[in-house]
Amino acid sequence: QVQLEESGGGLVQTGGSLRLSCTASGQTLRRQPLSSYVLGWFRQAPGKERELVAATRWGTPATHYADFAEGRFTISRENAKNTMYLQMNSLTPEDAAVYYCAARHFATDQYSSWGRGTQVTVSS
Repeated sequence: QVQLEESGGGLVQTGGSLRLSCTASGQTLRRQPLSSYVLGWFRQAPGKERELVAATRWGTPATHYADFAEGRFTISRENAKNTMYLQMNSLTPEDAAVYYCAARHFATDQYSSWGRGTQVTVSS
């Protein structure tokens, strides 16, 4: 499995911005480079189900955003560092959640690697 580590969460006021980072590592990447994977951002708020925020096929421009993220959130990548970012703008209290980075092989539907998550809190 790919090891994933998130960072960048924190407390922000309504209307503010945060940038989350997700760095991929692990021996698996020696056999299957990151370009074989789809990386996604998920979030889970208390009492709610986990939901997809955005996902991208590494090494391609293909990116998908959930409706609530479209126009406010942007995925970017830094290939040399195997790091994916999620720039989040115009945050509202409804965006408060634990945000997780996940990876799946492009030929599968299931995300098999997950980070521990990073907390995003938005004050009103």
